[in-house]
Amino acid sequence: MARMQEHTIPRIVSVALIPAILVFGFYVQFHGEISPGGGFQAGVIIASAVILYGLIFDVNAAKQVVPPAFCRILSGSGVLLYGGTGLISIFKGGEFLNYSLLLDHGGQHLGLVLIELGVLLTVASVMVLIFYAFNSRNG
Repeated sequence: MARMQEHTIPRIVSVALIPAILVFGFYVQFHGEISPGGGFQAGVIIASAVILYGLIFDVNAAKQVVPPAFCRILSGSGVLLYGGTGLISIFKGGEFLNYSLLLDHGGQHLGLVLIELGVLLTVASVMVLIFYAFNSRNG
């Protein structure tokens, strides 16, 4: 069976697609608070770029670009960012994730951005870690 590294067309197409996938993922992330979309969708889209890179250029090459240890740090950071945003609201005397307490003006927008960023970090890094885990079982 031929390896994907030996196929020229998929390599060329993926080199063109990966940056476009990343840009679209960040568009979904930053446009998500004013329209449907946001952190979860953007996280899956961004993870798909890393997964495509791993499928085409080899998983070990993907692990050099996005190391598993970095993914574990990002996944924990995303959970802490999400939970920390909610806890700040509690410490300021409100309910969990009551964004209006974060700032006097614009707290709602800041809260949405922080929550969606936390979800993005967690979802993207966990999806990549799942891909790495499935690949490591393949022998």
